[in-house]
Amino acid sequence: MSENADVVVVGAGLAGLVATYELTRAGRRVLIVEQENEANLGGQAFWAEGGLFLVNTPEQRLLGIKDSYELALSDWLASAGFDRDRQDRWAREWAEAYVGFAAGEKRRYLRRLGLRLVPMVGWPERGVGTATGHGNSVPRFHFTWGSGPDIVRIFREPVLAAAARGLVTFRYRHRVDELVVEGGTAVGVRGAVLVPSHEPRGVPSSRERAGEFEVRAQTVLVTSGGIGGNLDMVRAHWPTDRLGPVPASLLRGVPAHVDGRMLRITERAGGSVVNLDRLWPYNEGLENWAPVWPRHAVRLIPSPSPLWLDAKGRRLPPPLFPGHANLQAMPQITSTGHSHSWFILNQLIVDKEFALSGSEQNPDLTGKNPALMLLQLKKSAYPTIRAFLDHSEDIVTRGTLPALVEAMNALTPQAPLDLALVEREVVARDRQTSNDYYKDMQLMSVRNAREYCLDRVLRVAPPHRLLDPAHGPLYAVRLHLMTRKTLGGVQTTLDSQVLRPDGKVFDGLYCAGEAAGFGGGGVHGHNALEGGFLGGCVFSGRSAGRALARDLA
Repeated sequence: MSENADVVVVGAGLAGLVATYELTRAGRRVLIVEQENEANLGGQAFWAEGGLFLVNTPEQRLLGIKDSYELALSDWLASAGFDRDRQDRWAREWAEAYVGFAAGEKRRYLRRLGLRLVPMVGWPERGVGTATGHGNSVPRFHFTWGSGPDIVRIFREPVLAAAARGLVTFRYRHRVDELVVEGGTAVGVRGAVLVPSHEPRGVPSSRERAGEFEVRAQTVLVTSGGIGGNLDMVRAHWPTDRLGPVPASLLRGVPAHVDGRMLRITERAGGSVVNLDRLWPYNEGLENWAPVWPRHAVRLIPSPSPLWLDAKGRRLPPPLFPGHANLQAMPQITSTGHSHSWFILNQLIVDKEFALSGSEQNPDLTGKNPALMLLQLKKSAYPTIRAFLDHSEDIVTRGTLPALVEAMNALTPQAPLDLALVEREVVARDRQTSNDYYKDMQLMSVRNAREYCLDRVLRVAPPHRLLDPAHGPLYAVRLHLMTRKTLGGVQTTLDSQVLRPDGKVFDGLYCAGEAAGFGGGGVHGHNALEGGFLGGCVFSGRSAGRALARDLA
């Protein structure tokens, strides 16, 4: 197949769209090859809630948040914990550059393209309880008006306009199986043409071959995503020293086509792939009662108040409270020999704090519907949340604790809970609420969270007794481990050029987005501060597109 293109982009996700946008602004011709059909344009970014890591913004200042590049970089580096000389060589530079972007041009860049923010800033990953440790010192998670689909839209629309002008060609259902390398330089890709698919976005498609293809260009840019849909690959790279035993059961937080194939293909061609053991799974997965892909998980966004118990009914130790330190909590769960844990809540906490992640679970943001946003004031009345409360097999509700534990045991007969142990944890926690001061560190965290005005009004219930009948009934939520982000990937320079294991540049080959660990082979290091997935795709795709537009002959 002969194509007149300056760049072949492998993958039609967000990073690929951003890079293509920048290339077409410079008049470059781009060929995008994508193994899925046109319905999947924008990739997994479409499913995202749309949160962006931003620093020292008007939205923060409006809410009384004092933030700075210096504070954000300190948080980022403390969380990243870069500890590998060769593998982290470029990741550190990407981290400094990305935080600078988040504190500077990022908001203006996206706003010029038509993206708008909601004047709400969330506070995920609140940390391990020390100023020098992992975590966000202040709220930085900025919600986009239109969520993930709108971030995709602002790049999709100019790319499609460029396609109408003849600058962009799409080749859907083209699966790359090999990089074409001649004289040490990447000059194209070859692979299989798959049979046509008319499946909706995210639904698995056929891998039956209908033919072969080969295309060439001056350079190749890989933007194919991570490994979160490939459960075998996730298990193969699971870091047992940090996250505990490999889970027997995992849910998928991304479509199955996020399969990591291009990482292996790039590595076989001679590219440096690093830090794949730096995974970012979540502890709080609910099995989607209306799944789109196999083992489809929806994340319950952890709020400060639920009592968190492991599969044996033991409360997770400080500072492993909901929403504080995602990865640090994981070995506490996997070490039980089971892949689930429990939240215990009551109606007051459900109404104030129960929230789900993802564009499809937040139609108020995704649909830009202010009237629907008002229902978030009582979350159990919100339609997608109500649907989970009514239909999810992971949620049980009862009027008393003995009845609740009985219902929990019916869900997990392989790991029965001892009512006496659960009752001891709940009653001990409830005793602490008799005063406005506590020795219980989780209640201290709740009180600290309520010092933030937005959390006090919209997100965090006041401390109270879980067993108070006035705030009943009780709820138990079974939480599964779920895949999500890949923090490692192809090692790149700040211009997104792929490196070889010896540190030399791989001529003609570039990489961006999650396939590059969002830049440099792992800009997040060991821990994400959240809001970095979409922003990392934007920043690395932008860097790749601008570098290529500048340097191509």
